Amino acid sequence: MNASTKGIVLWLTGWSLPDKVFDRLRKLLPEYTHLSIDYNASDTPESMLAFVESVVKRILFADEADCSIRRPRGPVLISGWSLGSLLALRLAVHGYADGLVLFGATAKFTRPQTESALGFADVHVRQMIRGISRDRATVELNFRQLLFTAAEREAGFAAFLPPIGSWTTPALISGLQILRSEECFSRLSGIACPVLLFHGTADQICSYQAVLELKDQLPQAKLVTIPASGHVPFLGREALIAEEWRRWRHGRQEGDPTTI
Repeated sequence: MNASTKGIVLWLTGWSLPDKVFDRLRKLLPEYTHLSIDYNASDTPESMLAFVESVVKRILFADEADCSIRRPRGPVLISGWSLGSLLALRLAVHGYADGLVLFGATAKFTRPQTESALGFADVHVRQMIRGISRDRATVELNFRQLLFTAAEREAGFAAFLPPIGSWTTPALISGLQILRSEECFSRLSGIACPVLLFHGTADQICSYQAVLELKDQLPQAKLVTIPASGHVPFLGREALIAEEWRRWRHGRQEGDPTTI
């Protein structure tokens, strides 16, 4: 690891998307060492969760005799998007992060009808699971239609996304099962590290109301609001995101709201 690094960033991507979706942003953060945790071939929800935790523990607690990996120099940040944000919160509950940077985040993805403004109905996620077995490409493409606003689609934001098909079918189902069952909301008060949240006001996957709920329950959270953005707030705004990221790390402006 470079001696001048500001720390390490572990990247956790969203459902069905390859880690390459972060490439444009990572290039603007050269002061960090970037590592990906690829769970796109997991066979079960349990194996996906166990794999992610095992990789993080291996990085944090690497034995000096293990020449394949070095203990990180500087803080360990975990950056997650969508499903990745839920996994990142889960890791932070166990104390595995010095800080979190989350995009399109939620602490509980599926919600009952009485909380429809805060998340997806479980029936919709079950329909996606059934659809994957019949025609996974259509399910992935339909999901991508929800990622952007009409204005973002017209501006060509979808062209920034890597092609579909990078996840195995079992991994797609496993990720959806985690979105159905994983719940971090009741444990958020145990997250002691600083958290930076980026969220679009027009997010159709994880609503803006959900991130406001999330921020209110985190002891050290800063929310950066991106007006008229959908569920991929970093695409096309990488320079602004990198600037806010550095400002947060240097100034630790927890709780100070920002709009970009």
